[in-house]
Amino acid sequence: MPGEKVTLSVIKADIGSLAGHHKVHPDTMLAASRVLAEAKKKGIIKSFYVTHVGDDLQLIMTHYKGVDNPEIHELAWNAFKEATKVAKELGLYAAGQDLLSDAFSGNVRGLGPGVAEMEFVERPSEPVIVFMADKTEPGAFNLPLYKIFADPFNTAGLVIDPRMHDGFIFEILDVFEGKVVQLKAPEELYDILALIGTPSRYVIKRVYRKNDNEIAAVVSSERLNLIAGKYVGKDDPVAVVRAQSGFPAVGEVLEAFSFPHLVAGWMRGSHHGPLMPVGLKDAKMTRFDGPPRVVGLGFQIHNGELVGPADLFDDPAFDETRRLAQIITDYMRRHGPFMPHRLGPEEMEYTTLPQVLKRLHDRFKPYEMGYKPVIKHSEELSGEVHD
Repeated sequence: MPGEKVTLSVIKADIGSLAGHHKVHPDTMLAASRVLAEAKKKGIIKSFYVTHVGDDLQLIMTHYKGVDNPEIHELAWNAFKEATKVAKELGLYAAGQDLLSDAFSGNVRGLGPGVAEMEFVERPSEPVIVFMADKTEPGAFNLPLYKIFADPFNTAGLVIDPRMHDGFIFEILDVFEGKVVQLKAPEELYDILALIGTPSRYVIKRVYRKNDNEIAAVVSSERLNLIAGKYVGKDDPVAVVRAQSGFPAVGEVLEAFSFPHLVAGWMRGSHHGPLMPVGLKDAKMTRFDGPPRVVGLGFQIHNGELVGPADLFDDPAFDETRRLAQIITDYMRRHGPFMPHRLGPEEMEYTTLPQVLKRLHDRFKPYEMGYKPVIKHSEELSGEVHD
């Protein structure tokens, strides 16, 4: 439909997996595919692709109904419910884990699944990349997105492509306060870094091209522990990035993942580990339920249809990145229960560790240190000034 805005929706959930947190069972993917196939037949969606990364079931859909559409979100919810039924029949681990409610209420946001959606008018050629990560949190995409859209050492087009030379706008979400701020690159680069360097709190939600405000990228921002108030599994985010013709080239987008940077998550959501880019055949969790992994699937969108995918990290060009990730894995694992392998106390509050520490509470006795500690709490990272 020329001139009409197409919507790309990526919605994911952990609905149960084979052999612990290892990988999605193919029968659950088939159950979800049947629901989406029926919706395509009815004209609700234009096209779809069902896949998985680790223990997360991924629904990739195109349609013309816009973002946050109740019909599309209900469709995804029903697909996850049908897949959960199969997971329970098979006795899979943590069946229905990310479905935090029994009833759909018009939007899957806040119900557990992660959502990344964008709406745009198709270019003559519309390449998009869907990134799907497992055993980590939404802030895991902060560093790669910064490199893609703000770092000329990664993205040469920021310097030599006049369509990108003006830079991009970063929409950054404070997941603790439910507030967003838009900052411009390169003018406010240091302010951007001051925020996104704390990925547990500040998450890049969207990126726009500055000269025309065209959407360039979007990330799921759902934090399951902040929804449920306790640890119920990692958030395992998804992201969508548009490429080429006024946006970074596919090669520039992928280059941002050539460094396996440390992210939070991994075993029990309680450890830091390297984000390893892998192909679909290696999108399964093993060592210490990890290490954290990311898959990149490249599509063309043409007349609203998904063409592809290309399994972009299934390439020996990333072998050295994976080898470095293995070395980092060895190094971090040697720390055992010590930081920085284990997360800091603020993040551990949402794990099961407080239940262990509670037993020791009454055994602590006063001790005179000769001074009174001055404790500064994390609210000071919000930018608010207190007297």
